[in-house]
Amino acid sequence: MFTGWRRPATPLPDSLAEAFRDAVLDGRVRIGDRLPSERQLAAQLGVSRGTVVTALSRLREEGWLVTRQGSASTVRLPPHLGERYAPASVDRRDSVDLRRAVPAAPREIYTEAMHRALDRSARLLLESGEPDAGLPELRKLIAGRYTAEGLPTRPEQLLVTSGARAALTLLVAHLAPRRAVVENPAFFGTLAVLRRFGVRMSPVRVTTEGWDAEQLAAAFRAAAGTVACLVPDFHNPTGALMDQETRRAVTELAAEHRVTVIVDETMRDIDLRAAPVPEPRLRNAVTVGSLSKAVWGGLRIGWIRGPAALVRELLTDPLSGMCAPPPMEQLVACELLPHLDALLERRRGELRGQRDHLAARLREGGDWTFTLPPGGLALWLRLHGTSGETLVRRATAAGVELLPGPAFSPDGTLTHWLRLPYTARPDTLDRAVEVLRCPATAALKEASTSGGPD
Repeated sequence: MFTGWRRPATPLPDSLAEAFRDAVLDGRVRIGDRLPSERQLAAQLGVSRGTVVTALSRLREEGWLVTRQGSASTVRLPPHLGERYAPASVDRRDSVDLRRAVPAAPREIYTEAMHRALDRSARLLLESGEPDAGLPELRKLIAGRYTAEGLPTRPEQLLVTSGARAALTLLVAHLAPRRAVVENPAFFGTLAVLRRFGVRMSPVRVTTEGWDAEQLAAAFRAAAGTVACLVPDFHNPTGALMDQETRRAVTELAAEHRVTVIVDETMRDIDLRAAPVPEPRLRNAVTVGSLSKAVWGGLRIGWIRGPAALVRELLTDPLSGMCAPPPMEQLVACELLPHLDALLERRRGELRGQRDHLAARLREGGDWTFTLPPGGLALWLRLHGTSGETLVRRATAAGVELLPGPAFSPDGTLTHWLRLPYTARPDTLDRAVEVLRCPATAALKEASTSGGPD
């Protein structure tokens, strides 16, 4: 399991501890496994017992091992690692990947939900498991959340999909618009779906202050009879929250120009205000939701909420079956949804702390400006003196992966912008800020500490 674990210019205990952590995260060493004695480990690894003792002591302090008097050490996952928002891969020594703002699973809650789902899966396993609109129980739970937030919803108005992007893909394929109103910037996944279907785009400028009213009106006129794809709640990537006046204007423009508004609500639950209160939804819109940002991207559960007639039409689309999630994942979601509010409260607190930490570090100095967003998962930086693509190239050379503004633009603009997620731990965010301030120096520092070339 530990072949090739020794690293150049690194003390043996450090190398051994790192190899052990990697083996646990890769599944080569399982949670609950018992280790051989220190003497046996030393003999097997060809090192002194002191090296093993030092490495294991460090792993116990970090929570990777638990040892009871007179018993062998047992492997476990540190509680802080199993329940935090940031995926473990974000904290790799060789690189920091902040191109995607996504969470790790809440391990304890998720594991318990899987066990409960398995315990009551007998009836589900007696059925065919063929794709349909979704488990009745899951549609009822999702409908209940909509209704509780002021939008009365019946289960037959919901179609469960394998994530929000699958939902958008199905809608675009079925509605076949020739043109779409989109935000500039917009989530790169939305742009990719529209481009895949050859949809022409009418962009609307969005900043951290809100949506450009004149461009909204012009875009809806240009897209008459087609669709609009909007993120009014904690817009990705700016974090902007659409005000009530703009929401009314969008509703009126949609009615006037016969535009079907598709609202992406994947960020709606990431409300980082002191007292989160759900905003009233856009009237007469088709909404797309997901559990990917609140729970885990690996739980492929999304949905479309719209008129029951539209749901029936979508079910006849050949693409519908390919966009449906497995029944067992839906059953796990049924077990998670009743506990979602408690999970959201904890995750919001963690994200709020990381957002404020990142903002404080950025304010210490740097050639950029930004506005603290009320929600969402990233800061949207306006760069001064360099382009986003230039800074990203330099940061990549220093081991930090980011996405520049043009990746979020429907027309290749936003060259002086950069998205910086705060979904990583504070120490990882510190490293990212250091690299952004001086990418060349950070690259040299990284090479010197890793024993790499000058």
